[in-house]
Amino acid sequence: MSRIAKYPVALPEKVEITQADQLITVKGPLGTLTQRVGTLVRINQVGNELLFEPANETAAANAMSGTLRALVSNMVTGVTKGWEKKLTLVGVGYRAQAAGDKLNLSLGFSHPVVHQMPLGIKVETPTQTEILIKGIDRQVVGQVAAEVRAYRKPEPYKGKGVRYADEKVIIKETKKK
Repeated sequence: MSRIAKYPVALPEKVEITQADQLITVKGPLGTLTQRVGTLVRINQVGNELLFEPANETAAANAMSGTLRALVSNMVTGVTKGWEKKLTLVGVGYRAQAAGDKLNLSLGFSHPVVHQMPLGIKVETPTQTEILIKGIDRQVVGQVAAEVRAYRKPEPYKGKGVRYADEKVIIKETKKK
């Protein structure tokens, strides 16, 4: 059995789980998320805990039990607390401004960059050089943060660009004559 799948997922009081037709739906105070289960994993609800076990003894079923346990755990966290990614802009003249469901970026290009946020994702700019991306789906929040970062990745000589708040950029030494 997968080592991750051995641990049960605790369900807070405000979270409801429904299983039907190879789908698991997690409903909480912040919203609803759905995930395909498949036939390789059995999910049992015992009290306020979810237990995951492989349906058969294959390596694929073993791997999927741990994967699905992690996905459902992230869904439970998402509908109760939500997920958040913080980005910082480093560079002279680099700034960001949230306008509804759009993020306006000035990243040293000859034109402004406008990034449209997908449904369920909220963006905030506490300062001109900080971006907060919030949502209930961990995968979507991470994907949006990666897309915003991809507009101007941190370069290795001066460190300018869009970076995650906890990211360490290793500065290279310039070429000597």
